[in-house]
Amino acid sequence: MNKKIVIILISLIALLFILFITRVVNPRQIDDISPEIPCEQEYLEKSDILWVIPKFNDIPIDQYPEWCNQILNLNKTLGLHGLHHNYQEFNSEITQEQLQEAVTIFESCFNQTPKLFKPPQLKISKENKILIKQNNLKLNAKLNQLTHKVYHCSHSGQFSNKFIDGF
Repeated sequence: MNKKIVIILISLIALLFILFITRVVNPRQIDDISPEIPCEQEYLEKSDILWVIPKFNDIPIDQYPEWCNQILNLNKTLGLHGLHHNYQEFNSEITQEQLQEAVTIFESCFNQTPKLFKPPQLKISKENKILIKQNNLKLNAKLNQLTHKVYHCSHSGQFSNKFIDGF
């Protein structure tokens, strides 16, 4: 076998191993937390960070105070996951007022201000990146998804939660 090919294969295997280890040691996360989306308790408990949709199906999460308390009682880090979780909603123009409404709903539900933000489908325009930063939210996107085990409520992700568990 050609020496260059062997070096490339060894390098690729090493990179995959490093990625695997990184995903094992980094905090686990779960996307699409909402009272309107069924979510398996097993994955809620395994996850360290819960990405919450503030207004899904046009229903704000603060309309479910018991659910808000259940999520808080899990004692996890909470992050804001979009506004309504519409397809690529952060690839379109989002106003300060729209973002503030999402933050206000989150605060009303959990009695805390979100510090983390992840756009639905990981799509976000340059303008919306600036808006997120101006609102003191830490943006998590594609690299976060690659370097962490990220589950999805109702198994709505690209890969099954069982696959995510293994890799």
